Amino acid sequence: MKVTGFSHITLLVRDLQASLEFYQGILGMSLRHRGRTDAYLEWGSAWVCLVERTEAGEQPGGLAGMDHVAFYIAADDFKEAVDILNNHHVQIVRGPVQRGTGWSVNFLDPDGIQLELHTSTLDERMEVWH
Repeated sequence: MKVTGFSHITLLVRDLQASLEFYQGILGMSLRHRGRTDAYLEWGSAWVCLVERTEAGEQPGGLAGMDHVAFYIAADDFKEAVDILNNHHVQIVRGPVQRGTGWSVNFLDPDGIQLELHTSTLDERMEVWH
């Protein structure tokens, strides 16, 4: 199996419209498709699928948890991204902090899903673990 990079993540959300306002309006993702209960957004080479679930019973096993989803951002763009989060009163739960060779900030979307912006690549991150 030869995986070449991040493809996408599907996030279960309670209110699709509120989530779209966050992901498009604050984070600047581009809407590629919007259905009745789902939307596909693009952000650089990554894409995110949002699926509206109003009840845990609609998903086998209920709404499964997730720690966080991380996206790469260039170091030169990091401070501006943190400023955007702060200007929109997005809840930051960690950071900004230097982690290894890069900077990181973790924040919450409208459903409390934790997202991270990180400036280092996997290779750079592994340099500090060895």
